[in-house]
Amino acid sequence: MPQSFLHKLKILSSIDGHNVYASGTVYCATKHAVRAITEGLRQEEAMSGTNIRTTNISPGAVSKELTEGITDVELKQAYDELYKGAIKAESMARAIAFAIEEPEDVAINEMIIRPTRQQA
Repeated sequence: MPQSFLHKLKILSSIDGHNVYASGTVYCATKHAVRAITEGLRQEEAMSGTNIRTTNISPGAVSKELTEGITDVELKQAYDELYKGAIKAESMARAIAFAIEEPEDVAINEMIIRPTRQQA
């Protein structure tokens, strides 16, 4: 791998790696696992002195086409309501760029990024 990549490993997870809710148990569990793997990798690389920086990025509602394929009417209404206040993809990109652009001696290990009105 190119050296610059090794210094800037970012892993995209989900806010659901910090929450658990009915009907999302397996999805939330996979996102918790992503957090654990990212933290384990960070610790292992710190011990070995490779200077690889990891950042677990956990976005909340981000504007995207997620709800277009939902066929369950009630579920689609709930998601449409949640995504009304979604943050723009450009906002996510700026936050990720912030973590990437930090100097090599700074590690931003975790970022939770969600709309100000999102409750969970």
